[in-house]
Amino acid sequence: MSEPLLVVMDRVRGLLLDPDTLVRAVASGRHKGRQPPRWRRVELRYVDLKAGRHLQVVAYDETQAHTSNHALAAAPAAVDELLREPFGNWHVETLTEVHQIRVTKKLEAMAHTSARAEAAEVDRGHDRDKDRLLPESDPVFRALGLSDAQGRMKPSRHAKYRQVEEFLRLLDSSITDAITKGRLRRPTPEEPLRIADLGCGNAYLTFAAERFLTSVRGLPIHLTGVDVREQSRDHNAVIAAELGAGAEFVVGSISGVQLDPAPEVVLALHACDTATDEALARAVEWHASLVLAAPCCHHDIAAQLRSAATPTPYAMLTRHGILRERLADTLTDGLRSSLMRAQGYRVDVMQFVESKHTPRNTLLRAVRTGAPDSDGAVRREYDELVELWGITPRLAVLLDA
Repeated sequence: MSEPLLVVMDRVRGLLLDPDTLVRAVASGRHKGRQPPRWRRVELRYVDLKAGRHLQVVAYDETQAHTSNHALAAAPAAVDELLREPFGNWHVETLTEVHQIRVTKKLEAMAHTSARAEAAEVDRGHDRDKDRLLPESDPVFRALGLSDAQGRMKPSRHAKYRQVEEFLRLLDSSITDAITKGRLRRPTPEEPLRIADLGCGNAYLTFAAERFLTSVRGLPIHLTGVDVREQSRDHNAVIAAELGAGAEFVVGSISGVQLDPAPEVVLALHACDTATDEALARAVEWHASLVLAAPCCHHDIAAQLRSAATPTPYAMLTRHGILRERLADTLTDGLRSSLMRAQGYRVDVMQFVESKHTPRNTLLRAVRTGAPDSDGAVRREYDELVELWGITPRLAVLLDA
C-alpha cells in the first residue's frame, strides 16, 4: 500500500541519521518525469575517524566516485540535501531490518520492511580496503587464487579484482532497482532468486556474485554456472565445496543447456563473439527479468563488414583495419540493444570498469518491462541500419529462430 512520500522520507531520514544502527544505505533511480538527480547513485554509512564518528557519503556520477565525510553535527544537512534529490529508490539496511522504498508515478512511496534473521555486523573502519564490497582478504579470493595466504591481493591480479568489484556494484544496484520497481520478485528462503551465469569459465565473477549477494546483501539465491567444458565444471565444483557456496555447475552449451525452472537473472560475462548473442537469446526465451552481458570480441560483424560494400559516405570508417574493428564493436552492441528493446527490455549500454584495467569493459544491462515496440519505431530504426550496412546480426537470426 502506498503512503505519502514526505511521511516515508521522514522515516528514512531518521534511519539515516542513526549512527549506531545504520549499516548501509543506497539511493538510485529517479522520480517519473523529473530531472535526474545530481548523482547516478549514492551510498551512505558511518565510519570511525580519529576525529570521531562521521557519516560517509560516496556519490557516483557516470565516471567516478566522490567521497565525503560529515561530522555528526553536519550529518543532518548532508542527509537533507540528498533527500531533496529526486531519487526513485532507497535501500536502507540497519542492524535488524532491511527497508526498500520505491517512489511511484504519483509521487507516493511504496515501502517494504523485512526483519533480519540475525543482527548484522557492521564495519565502521574508514580504511577498510577502499570501501570494497568484498575485501581482498575474503576467502573467495584466496580460493580463486587472486589473493595470497595472508589475504593480500596478488600484484598481477589487481586488474581482475577491480573488474570483480565494479561488476558487483552494477549487479547490486541493478538487482536492487529491479526489485524496488517490481521488475524482479523479492526472493525468499523458500523461493530463492534464480541466477544463471552462461559461459562461466573459471567462475571468478560467479563466485564473487554468490558471495556478495548471500553474505553481504543477505539475499537468498540459487546460482547455476554453465560452461561447455567438463574441466570447468569439475574445477568450480571443488571451489564451491571449499567455500560452502550455494552454486552448482553444469556442462552444456549456452544455446542447448536446459534449466528448469528458468533463471530470472542471466549473466554472460566475456562470452566470446556470438556466444553473447546466444546468451541474450536464451534470456529472451526464458523471459529473464534482468540480463547483464559483457561482450568479448565482435568477429561476426567485423567479418561481414570486410566482405560487404561500404555505404556512401562511410568508406573512411572501414578503410583502416583498426577503425573497422571499432565500428564493428559499436554496430554489434548497438544492434543488440535495439533487438532487446524490440523484445520488451529497457537496455543500458555502459562502461563497467575503466579501460586502463581491461579493454573488455562494455556491459549491456537489460531489464524486462514487457512494453512492446507498439509503433514499430525501434524495429524500423534497426531495419534501416542493417540494410544500409548489409549485415545480419547473429542475435537477429537466433531470435527469429
